[in-house]
Amino acid sequence: QVELVESGGGLVQAGASLRLSCHTSEASLRSYVVGWFRQAPGKEREFVASISRAGGSTSHADSVRGRFTISRDTAANKVYLQMNSLREEDTAVYLCAASDRSGSTFTNPTKYDTWGQGTQVTVSS
Repeated sequence: QVELVESGGGLVQAGASLRLSCHTSEASLRSYVVGWFRQAPGKEREFVASISRAGGSTSHADSVRGRFTISRDTAANKVYLQMNSLREEDTAVYLCAASDRSGSTFTNPTKYDTWGQGTQVTVSS
């Protein structure tokens, strides 16, 4: 397992943008399917987006499609989540996860073996 580190969270107003980053210094993230999930207080962990190893396939939750975009920067060994038009309901801890299982993208959190600690995103009205 690798150690994943998220960054880029913060407190913003509704309508603003943030870009989250997921990084590891221990391995190449291209070896893994990477996903972003979020968890708000009192709620279950929710799928946000996933990207295949080569970056050619992506999947986004209906609630964020058209506003959020997952991408890879292979040279930087990072996976990003660009979040635009943020809403109050996007407030949550955002977690990066990695999977070495065969497949392109995964929406089920049980497919992921390694998780980061998360970064807080708070959207105010």
